[in-house]
Amino acid sequence: MKKYFFILVLLCASLISFAQEDVNLKGIVTDDSGKAIEMANVIAINAETNLLESYCVTNHSGLYKVKLKSGSVYNIKVSFIGFGAKEFQYEATAEDGSHDVSMSEENSMLNEVDVTYTMPVMVKGDTIVYDTDSFTVGTERKLKDVLVTLPGVEMNDDGQIEVEGKQVQKVMVEGKDFFDGDSKIAADNIPADAVSKVEVLRNYNEIGQMKGLTNDEDNIALNIRLKKGKDKFWFGEFTVGAGPDEKYLAHPKLFYYSPKFSLNLITDANNIGEVPFTRRDFMNFTGGFRGFNPGGGSSISVGGNSLGISTAQNNRAKDIETRFAALNFSYELKDNWDIGGFGIYSYTGTLMETQKITTYELEDDQSQVEKSITRNDQDVELGLFKFNSVYKPNVNFQFDYDIFVKQSDDDEEEQVESTVNDELDEIYQLKQQEPLTLQQSAKIYYTASDKHIFAFEGQHLYQNEDPFYNSIRDEFAFATLFPVDNTVSLYNMNQEKRIITNKVDAKLDYYLVTGDKSNLQFTLGTTQNHQNYDTEIFQKLDDESDLEMAGDEFKNDVKFNVSDLFFGFHYKLKAGMFTFNPGVTIHQYETKSTQHSKKVKDDLISVLPDVYINMQLKKSENLRFNYRITRTFTDVSKYAEAFVLNNYNSVYSGNPELESALKHNVSLNFFSFNMFNFTHMFANISYTKSIEGFKNNVIPMGINQISSTINSDLSDESLSANARYQRTFKNIKVSAKANVSWSENNNLVNSQPTKSESFNQNYTGSIGTNFKNAPNIEFGYKYSINKYDRGATTSTYYTKRPFARLDMAFLKNFILTADYDFYSYTDKDNTIENEYSFLEADLTYRKQDSKWEFGIKGKNLLDTDSLDRNSENDFSFTSSTYFVQPRYFLFTVKYDI
Repeated sequence: MKKYFFILVLLCASLISFAQEDVNLKGIVTDDSGKAIEMANVIAINAETNLLESYCVTNHSGLYKVKLKSGSVYNIKVSFIGFGAKEFQYEATAEDGSHDVSMSEENSMLNEVDVTYTMPVMVKGDTIVYDTDSFTVGTERKLKDVLVTLPGVEMNDDGQIEVEGKQVQKVMVEGKDFFDGDSKIAADNIPADAVSKVEVLRNYNEIGQMKGLTNDEDNIALNIRLKKGKDKFWFGEFTVGAGPDEKYLAHPKLFYYSPKFSLNLITDANNIGEVPFTRRDFMNFTGGFRGFNPGGGSSISVGGNSLGISTAQNNRAKDIETRFAALNFSYELKDNWDIGGFGIYSYTGTLMETQKITTYELEDDQSQVEKSITRNDQDVELGLFKFNSVYKPNVNFQFDYDIFVKQSDDDEEEQVESTVNDELDEIYQLKQQEPLTLQQSAKIYYTASDKHIFAFEGQHLYQNEDPFYNSIRDEFAFATLFPVDNTVSLYNMNQEKRIITNKVDAKLDYYLVTGDKSNLQFTLGTTQNHQNYDTEIFQKLDDESDLEMAGDEFKNDVKFNVSDLFFGFHYKLKAGMFTFNPGVTIHQYETKSTQHSKKVKDDLISVLPDVYINMQLKKSENLRFNYRITRTFTDVSKYAEAFVLNNYNSVYSGNPELESALKHNVSLNFFSFNMFNFTHMFANISYTKSIEGFKNNVIPMGINQISSTINSDLSDESLSANARYQRTFKNIKVSAKANVSWSENNNLVNSQPTKSESFNQNYTGSIGTNFKNAPNIEFGYKYSINKYDRGATTSTYYTKRPFARLDMAFLKNFILTADYDFYSYTDKDNTIENEYSFLEADLTYRKQDSKWEFGIKGKNLLDTDSLDRNSENDFSFTSSTYFVQPRYFLFTVKYDI
């Protein structure tokens, strides 16, 4: 390992040395009073070739430094918004030089536009504009390939775009929303050759009246500017592919943009395991809906009573077939009225196979081992629809309306061969559900005067869930608990559920602007959450008749309500480099539950403070402190006391006496974005402590378990810290990440307190090149340590993951890209040693200026057949082998429209 590290260090040093220029020209940029100008743009244009050869942005001291080639003459141009541009000629000698620049304020913006049209990076207030041609090398295929070449921009493991360590909340194309609520669709589908500029909108707030009144430091949006400058134009591409074993791919995309109307159509069908829209994407897709009253201190859950539909690991499975279609539009009805929306449909058929060995801990240091083979056949259909309207008749009034619908149709059949004590039990499980979610939101913003601003927000959530569960097996684990018929040939157990949720949120904010740097915020609002929860368990007998499980302990009919009336007060003050925003919210809570003629009511008044402090060290560097107390209410399923079947070896019973929980959270964030030397740093430390939290009470019965939920004075704690560093040295990009987390959780096993601790460490380092006329490579290494301490036993696991990326153009018309990942998974006791790797490659051919492209795609070229995983909880440990698609090749043809 040391040898490889030494080679990597030498490679880094040689690459950085190769990227350096001959001499430097530096100086200070100031205004007429001598005050330094931060983030002024400086470019060096070779006077002979008239090409841009170097550029930079001044730092907080007004310092600039551009790298030049000795013996050449340059036109140095300096610009900054609101100032007249300056230009001077400089001849680079063999020695470093210096030249200071003084700029004068000027109302006209013409000069600035004239001299900065070729600037690779432009800073305009809170907006950073990247000219993508200055960073791309010509091998990029999608928007995400363009984004990773830009300083400070990354793609996370979920395929979402991150800027400066923060996840992008909105992507726009030519100022129009592109599938609002998700950045992955844009990153995966917008063609790279259509992108001209990427605008990073920091401190983003789409409501102009609210800017400066709220804390928007974590809000990031992207606006993509397209290359074609016509008023109306179409563009897109059509890709098809075929390969051995009946592998296929069809991926048409079409985009239309005009000043008043835009339309985007994306489709995909393949059986090669490339899922454009996963179930995780569906669950996380917000449709642009944000959390209600995030600083108010309440967290009222509506649950997600799904059946635990299996999820593909690393988006891989034994076989995957998918179909996908998405349509996004926006239209300007009038100058003051815009509408838009989207529709998404996705089907995924997945075959999964997993082999597991699970060790269950019993009393008196005894244990029991279950060996199982699980085969899943899953069909999932996902649908989303959104419509939005923005009406702004004048600068003082804006009315927004949104409606967002999500529905899925999930069907999963599972075959389990379970062996315990050499006895085989064949189990069949069926999980079906068609949950529907409908959200509506209305927002009104009204500015009565410069000092009086009102904001109203109302939301309604309707949720209808109908999970159905069926299991058929030789033996029923809970035959002594349920009044089943034991004379049947097979135990055929069925469970129906229906959960209806209606939740209404409404609040009115009044902002009193008390000065240029201060304002008061008064909030009055309510949340009303109503849920009905019905479950029924029955046994299908050999004669196909139904035997209902009689008794209150087997049938739920629960009505549950949470009411929250609240009044909040916040004060915001800017004083020097500090922004203070303390506040407090007073809540009147009431919970009611009715089941089996038993009513439980609880009233509570809670005062929940929160504090936000921002220390603006520089324009692009700050330190932020947050503290808040949150009162949490769980959903109706945790209150329902009748038994519910979770799966073939797990039963759950709720607790109607549950009360709310209290959580303290404190965090400190540091952020630095230095455009002078393209260095980005982000660090965060967060501590959370839960009081009177919700605890699982598990009663193990061999490999089976009965569980419930209680409130407990036993507190849970967690501490996490993460940091990122990224720096660009002209054509070299270096990055490092670290994430460390510790948690202590208290639960109950057989009603006895058990404490478990986890300590997880994840480290990543990488270095990559970005040459226009040479192959580009990236080398990286990921290392993680996961330690679990359950008191009686301690386990430590290590994951080592070196990776490499290759991106090269050769013989004028060929492009080769390749990704390699190696996984090594071991434990401290040397009882586990799993290694596997994946190699993927694409080779394409396209003549210059041709609309046709031909390629060959190879997946899993090393023919890895399985992934190995390990997991554990308070009373069991599982080692699993998960099977994936074998190696395949695909021949592709693409035509640009």
